[in-house]
Amino acid sequence: MLIIAINGSPNAEGNTAMMLRTALEEIEAAGCEGYFMQVSEILAKVKVPYCIVCSNPCEGKCYRGTPLEEAYDLLRRCDGIIMGSPVYFCTVSAQLKAFWDKTRCLRKDKALLNVVGGALSVAAARFGGQETTLRAMQDMMFCQGMTVVGDGFIDNDSGHLGACAQRWAKDDQDGLKRTRILARRVLEVARATASLRAYRT
Repeated sequence: MLIIAINGSPNAEGNTAMMLRTALEEIEAAGCEGYFMQVSEILAKVKVPYCIVCSNPCEGKCYRGTPLEEAYDLLRRCDGIIMGSPVYFCTVSAQLKAFWDKTRCLRKDKALLNVVGGALSVAAARFGGQETTLRAMQDMMFCQGMTVVGDGFIDNDSGHLGACAQRWAKDDQDGLKRTRILARRVLEVARATASLRAYRT
């Protein structure tokens, strides 16, 4: 099992990154491989960091030979994705949206079909737009044909849509608890659905 944590925050050491690294601790504690992906650093090395539909269907020519191609190649072999974003005006960061918009080539190849996804978010306020941000990330994953997980029900509750925290995330013990539960849920479903991704090997 390979689970990738995608950090949509431009801050590689901020609250969202802290939550994602907490999730990866759970993945690695279960004996699986985890990988942290910082999208702002990847996009900084691409000439045009947002999709302009330079080819249709997408050929990936705008990012060929760049770290973005390497990132997408890694996504092609993952079993699960935990996507995280801070709240920017009730939705995801521009960096995360730009990164995901360029995954059109992955969609064409059905590369993320049946990959398991979970979402987490953090905001400055307790009720600061986290759930609308989670829904935006889930919609992005649904468009790739991914299997998206949410609540594990009352005895294993990651939050109805995913894990939410309030800044500062390191002090939000409830948010971190739900982050760990979300990681375990993603891994649980990824293990149960491994045969659905056998076509990629």
